[in-house]
Amino acid sequence: MAAASAAPLAINGAVKMGTTSQAYLEGSRVGETKALISELCRQFYHLGWVSGTGGSITIKVHDDSIPKPQQLIVMSPSGVQKERMMEEDMYVLSPSGSVLSEPLAKPWPNKPPKCSDCGPLFMKAYEMRNAGAVIHSHGMESCIVTMINPSSKEFRITHMEMIKGIQGHGYYDELVVPIIENTAHERELTDSLAEAIKAYPKTTAVLVRNHGIYIWGDSWISAKTQAECYHYLFDAAIKLHQLGLDWSTPSHGLIQSPNGISSNYRNAKVVAKVGTLNNGIEPPRRCIVLDIEGTTTPISFVTDVLFPYARDSVGKHLELTYESAETQEDIKLLRAQVQEDLENNVVGAVPIPSDGEKEEIIAAVVANVEAMIKADRKITSLKQLQGHIWRTGFQSKELEAVVYDDVPEALEKWHDLGIKVYIYSSGSRLAQRLLFGNTNYGDLRKYLCGYFDTTVGNKRETKSYIEIRESLGVDNPSEILFVTDVYQEATAAKAAGLEAIISIRPGNGPLPENHGFQTIKSFSEI
Repeated sequence: MAAASAAPLAINGAVKMGTTSQAYLEGSRVGETKALISELCRQFYHLGWVSGTGGSITIKVHDDSIPKPQQLIVMSPSGVQKERMMEEDMYVLSPSGSVLSEPLAKPWPNKPPKCSDCGPLFMKAYEMRNAGAVIHSHGMESCIVTMINPSSKEFRITHMEMIKGIQGHGYYDELVVPIIENTAHERELTDSLAEAIKAYPKTTAVLVRNHGIYIWGDSWISAKTQAECYHYLFDAAIKLHQLGLDWSTPSHGLIQSPNGISSNYRNAKVVAKVGTLNNGIEPPRRCIVLDIEGTTTPISFVTDVLFPYARDSVGKHLELTYESAETQEDIKLLRAQVQEDLENNVVGAVPIPSDGEKEEIIAAVVANVEAMIKADRKITSLKQLQGHIWRTGFQSKELEAVVYDDVPEALEKWHDLGIKVYIYSSGSRLAQRLLFGNTNYGDLRKYLCGYFDTTVGNKRETKSYIEIRESLGVDNPSEILFVTDVYQEATAAKAAGLEAIISIRPGNGPLPENHGFQTIKSFSEI
């Protein structure tokens, strides 16, 4: 067995000798990881994930004395019968991906050992997500689910119990998995996989069309658990599709054909029609995207209730949750935003120290948040923190969201017609779910298929609506109706090909003369 010579490995500023020595490579920690991969591949073979020598798995060698980014990596080889692998068949890689130890060749008919073509893709998950293990499956479910809609760039599913097994998700959440296009050689997927990981910060998997899936987790247990849940959900989606049912909606009702009629029961429902084109022909609507402020909810509720609650509670929230990973991430994001604001001379920006006392850091965060709220800044770092504060308020029943009286009835009507309804707001997705889950009319999330926030882009930029259009996967962008109270947002949506209607509600701002958009005062007019 070939091995690298002993070399120093920097650990927390010190030097730990011998982690790449022959003794370490042949030691118990590396050996246990090799044995674990052999065992898992046998299990995955019987699940159909690594048949025909396809698929692979890699795990970091856990060692409490070594930070995860600097731990060694054990990887299954390429082109071998995965269910027959032994410990000595594994590759051992350095944290940067260079081979430290490789298996010896076996006699014919075995092929010479080869490091997996998946290696560069595995390394992206390690580098970009600090993963502890990565699984590449060729499971049939993960392949077929990408073929149901060949133009879709995402797999979406909601209201399924097994979604709870995916990191950061709950039953009511919409699970979104990006889909990238396949290539002739797996290493050629590296850039597109990295782009998907960057574009979907919440995802723990990337689907490859007509190929399979890459799944990662903090540990091998997390990666394995999530892999099982993903395959279950893909299988469920395929079976629901065969039954003519829509897995991407909360009710999993009948799939609607492009003309708005159920694909299984074409005469059971009327064609769903929304809006009117200039020539008087009413086009079918497959999706409706709703703004919140001034559209579903009075602006006064946001400005007079939600914002003051967040402003007045930020200090208390930070004090109570300061040590949590969530709050530390919130502070980190705000610190980065404030640094940018200081460089651009933004009024109200106050430096947030990175190594100061707790009280000093909290005071600086509070000062910045107050200034940002006062300026009504639409920035992700602020919205994320506000969402976490509002979560506490809704859970304690100190907050109850307000929606217009016509909203619940309209949501139910569109839901019954098979029209998918989404929310697009500057508030975080968490804040959106909290709002519609705790309204004066009860929990309305069962009528909603998904949520978009400023991670897809600014609401006044056309590219944001192009991103939404691509995510929803409709054949024609005019099949999507966007309802907002803001003229600039309607203009941006229209430029992306969406149909746009402007909501006229009490307290909404004035519109330009001859704005050219249809207006409504109630959802009952849609």
